[in-house]
Amino acid sequence: MGKTTVAAAIALLGAHAGRRTIVCEVSGQRRIPGLLGHPTAGGPGKEEALGPELWATTVDPEGALAEWAGQLVRPRAMVELAVRSKAFSGFVAAAPGARELVTITKAWELGRTERWRPGAAGYDLVVLDAPASGHGLGLLRTPQTYAEIARVGPIASQARLVTGLLADPRRCGVVAVATAEETPVGETLELQGALEQQFGRVPEAIVANGVLRDPLTSADAEAVGAARDGMHPAIGAALRARRERSRTQARQLRRLRRGARAPVVTLPFLPGGAVDPGAIEALADELRRRL
Repeated sequence: MGKTTVAAAIALLGAHAGRRTIVCEVSGQRRIPGLLGHPTAGGPGKEEALGPELWATTVDPEGALAEWAGQLVRPRAMVELAVRSKAFSGFVAAAPGARELVTITKAWELGRTERWRPGAAGYDLVVLDAPASGHGLGLLRTPQTYAEIARVGPIASQARLVTGLLADPRRCGVVAVATAEETPVGETLELQGALEQQFGRVPEAIVANGVLRDPLTSADAEAVGAARDGMHPAIGAALRARRERSRTQARQLRRLRRGARAPVVTLPFLPGGAVDPGAIEALADELRRRL
C-alpha cells in the first residue's frame, strides 16, 4: 500500500493548497477513500467528495470508453446500443492495451475544462495511483503506441493529446515511490531510465517510504548486548532485527541517491502499519515541508 498511501497524501496536499483535486485509482481498486475516512464511498466511475477541494474515483474502463465514444459517435443511440450489448466490455477485454489506453485517457479527461459528461467540472490536480513499475510504465506508454499504430482518426488524435501531456513536465509530474530495499530501489532506478528513454524526462521526485527514523545506534546495540541476560529473548531479537533493517535501509538509500536524477524524499515508517486519516495528514505535512 506504499504508493497508494503516498498518492493519498499528495492529493490531500493539493486540496490543502486550495486546488480542486481528485485522486484516481485503477484496476477496480478503491482503497483511498477508506484511508481518508470514507470507507463507504461509491463504486467505479463515481467521483466522490471526500472533503474540501478533494474527490476520489476509480476508473471503470468500460464506462469510461462509453463516455469517450459519446464524444465521437453520432447518433447517441448507437452508443447506448453498444452499452446494452456489452460491446465496450468486449473491446476492452479483447484489444491489446485497450484497458490501459482508456484508463490513462480517462485520467487525462478528469483535468479537462470540457468533460465527457455534460455538466461535469474539471479538476485542477489529478493524482493517478498508477500500477507498480512495469505495469505503470506500460500504462504511460500505451497512448504513444496507439498513436503510432492508428496514425489517423479520432483514437490516434486523442492518444497524441495524452502523450503530449505525459511528456510535458510543466503539466504532468511523475513521482516514483519505493521502499528502501534492494529490489524496489533497483526497479525505481530502472523506471527512471525507462522514463527518460520513452519520454525524455525523469521523475520530479522519488519518495522512499517506510524509513525508520529512530534506528539503533552502536551504543544502543552494546546496551542491548549487555542486558541480554535479563531480557526476554523476543525483545532482544526484535531490537536486533530493527537495527539490521535500519542498516539495510541506510545502504539502499545511499544507492538510491547515487543513481537518482531527482530529489529523494523520505517518509517515516508508520508503527504497526497503521494508516488512518491522521497518518495521511502527517505524511502530507511531511511532503509539504520536504518537496
